[in-house]
Amino acid sequence: MAEFLSLMEGWDGYAPVGRGQPSEAAVGRALELLTNAKRLPTHRHEYLLKEAITTSDFPDLFGFVLERDILARYRAALADWRSYCAVGMLPNFNAARMHKVQGQDTRLDRVVEKGEYLVAPMSDAYYTRQLYKYGRQFDISWESLVNDALGAMSDIAQRFADAAIRTEAFQVTSLYAAVAGPNGALFGAPIADVDGQNVTNQGVLPLTIANLETTLELMAAQTDVNGEPIAVRGIHLVVPPPLEFTARQILTSTLKMWTESAGGAATPYPTTNVISQMGIQLHVDPYLQVVDQSATNDTTWYLFADPAQGKAMQMDFLSGYEAPEICMKASDKVAMGGGLISPFTGDFATDNVLYRVRHILGGTQLDPRFAYAQVAP
Repeated sequence: MAEFLSLMEGWDGYAPVGRGQPSEAAVGRALELLTNAKRLPTHRHEYLLKEAITTSDFPDLFGFVLERDILARYRAALADWRSYCAVGMLPNFNAARMHKVQGQDTRLDRVVEKGEYLVAPMSDAYYTRQLYKYGRQFDISWESLVNDALGAMSDIAQRFADAAIRTEAFQVTSLYAAVAGPNGALFGAPIADVDGQNVTNQGVLPLTIANLETTLELMAAQTDVNGEPIAVRGIHLVVPPPLEFTARQILTSTLKMWTESAGGAATPYPTTNVISQMGIQLHVDPYLQVVDQSATNDTTWYLFADPAQGKAMQMDFLSGYEAPEICMKASDKVAMGGGLISPFTGDFATDNVLYRVRHILGGTQLDPRFAYAQVAP
């Protein structure tokens, strides 16, 4: 086993696994062997595994299998928060400024004959962005590896991917929700934007067709700091799980009913539900009831503009490290005679085999004009 570690570059301490780009056939064979897909007897599986470990390419294949497994699951299970929350990149962990410049886009002044062209005032403000490191260490005992014939490894990538996905989802929800309801850094009646203008983007309306229409109108009436209309289109409806079916009924129903009671008995009349024609996308966020612990966490709903029109919030990742990183710790044991020992035999003190996941991200609230919250009593 001593030659196993010498074949693996970068296994001194912690190092990312999966360096090469082997063929799909080779990866498939390595994965089949690691998971014992053919259900071989234990002694036969152990023999083939030891034989593979002595080859020059198996360490790279093993690392690539782990990395490919997590990346494939991570990319396939991306949460839909990326539809209504902007995504950006930062080069390091330092606090960064996202500047917001106002001016020069207001209506032009009339210039009389031989008159002077005047300079319009401009102002500058900024939002602060910063990244943070999240992670966890997993350990598997050497006894578990022996008893389970390496089967204990089979769900490590899945666990890492799930942990990273859940971390992202929780952090995004925390940008627009808080323990007491909508996050006060983004919503208020009113709330001050960094440009100095007070913006009202929070109400108390329950989720109905009429109230959704009203909220869309309120968003569309938002103006910039100079009073110019910006015609915000709220096209992403975000609700907690208890409001999912109500929201789906509103967005898919072709008709709505109204009652005419003037001059006699009340008579219901159908009319077109134009909401179903506006292309509003529904998003059910299960973390809303985790983050929001208020009495109205099951009836509060949110509208967001598409990030292409304007950003209400943004989640940033470290450039070059957008996906979670998996690492394995090399063994700190040395064989008698000075030879290196495989990391699969565990560390010196406990015989534990150690893995680690690291994910780097950070979010910030941006322009409140592009979001609206309704806290239904």
